[in-house]
Formats: sequence, structure tokens, C-alpha cells
Amino acid sequence: MSTDSPFVDGLAALASPDTQRLAARLAQDVFAGAFRISASPRPDQDAPLIGEAEQRCHNWCQAGEGEDARALRLALLISGLDQWGLAYSQAFGLNAIPALSALIGALRGRLDPRADARFQWFFDQIERVEADAIDFKIELRRGIHLALWHAMAACSTESEAEPIVQALGSMLVALDALRPQLGWRLVADTLASIQFSLLGDAAVSDVARDATQQLFGALRQAMPEERYRTILAHSGQVVLAWQQSRRNEST
Repeated sequence: MSTDSPFVDGLAALASPDTQRLAARLAQDVFAGAFRISASPRPDQDAPLIGEAEQRCHNWCQAGEGEDARALRLALLISGLDQWGLAYSQAFGLNAIPALSALIGALRGRLDPRADARFQWFFDQIERVEADAIDFKIELRRGIHLALWHAMAACSTESEAEPIVQALGSMLVALDALRPQLGWRLVADTLASIQFSLLGDAAVSDVARDATQQLFGALRQAMPEERYRTILAHSGQVVLAWQQSRRNEST
């Protein structure tokens, strides 16, 4: 999805779009490891992996040029980990993800009061200003939403898929409501990405297709009609462009 808009990312000078996208991908990778550790039948034996992940995150943050850039990298990373944890807790009914909590605690624990205050300012800024760190937000939410969609698509029955559909739909509606200027773009990006997966994989199950129809239907009912039409039109344009690109490549 293009981020072309009249809005300006006030954090781009400290974290380029590429750096922001890398932060989102790192958060996804690190969360996946923390989630596996928490779900492991032997979490105590896997505990050293948390230390390895924490050191990896710390090294990446320290690669920023200057205190502000380093604090922003940490804020992006922890924001991403928080959002992954919240999404999975909502979708799968989890009360806690212990390895994730330990990891975030270790990262915050390295900060002295001055560094922690700097981190907290950037963390709040990411949430407060819609356009700030927009490339990070797009990459992050795309990853979260698609991961949940793939989990839903892997379900063998509609009853198994239903809680994930409900959670994902609620997240998308909330995202649009909480970010009135740019949230619809993030929702449209998710819907386009889901359609890419459906069109690009002939082996997608009937359960996945039916659950996706339910998701689109729930969004249509929950959102104002004009807003939903705008989102659907934007995602449709992206899908058409993707299909045309594939046809051009095949010829």
C-alpha cells in the first residue's frame, strides 16, 4: 500500500521507512520465538533463548545513530511486541505470554531513568500521532492481521475459525475508529493482502473462504456504509493492480 498522503511522518528523520519496516519484521520474528517458548512443554529449558532474543533486540537498537534514534528503535520494537501480544491474547483467549513479558521487561530493565524517559516519549508519540512511524504501522498491522488470517485458514471447521474471525474483525473495526485519518488505509491494506492470499493459493480451504466472507460481512455491518465502501474500493484497486502485474510478468 502506498503511504502517499498529505500527512508527514515526523519520525522519519530518525527512522527511515526501511528502518521502520525492519523494526516491524524484527518484532514479528522475535514475538514468534517468544510465543513458541511460552507454548513449549519445557519453558524452563528454553529460557536461555529469551536472553538471546533480548541481546539481538538490544544490538539492533544500539545500531541507531544517536540517543534519539536508539530510543525510537526501542520504542518501535516494544510497541510492535506489545501489539503482537495483545492480538494473540485476544484471538486465542490467552491471559499471558510469559516469555514475551520477560523479554520486554529485560529490554526496559537496561534503561536508566533518563533513557527510559526518552524511550517513553517516543513510545507515546507513535501512538499519539497517526502519521508518525506510518511505515512501521502498516508493516506491523499487515503482519499481525495476516498471521491471524492464516491461523484461521488452517482451522478444520468453521466453529474453530469463528473466534479468530471475530477477533480479527474487532481489531480492524477498532483500528479504523482509533485512527480516523489513516486507519482505513491500514484496514484496506489488510483486506487486499487477504485477497492476495486467496487468489494466489488454489489450495485454500472452503473453511478459509467461508470465514473470509464472514469477516468481510462483519466489517460491512460494523462500519459506516460510506467508510466500508471507501475501504473496499481502495483494496480492490490494489488487488487489480496486483493481478495486472502478475499478468504482465506471465507474458
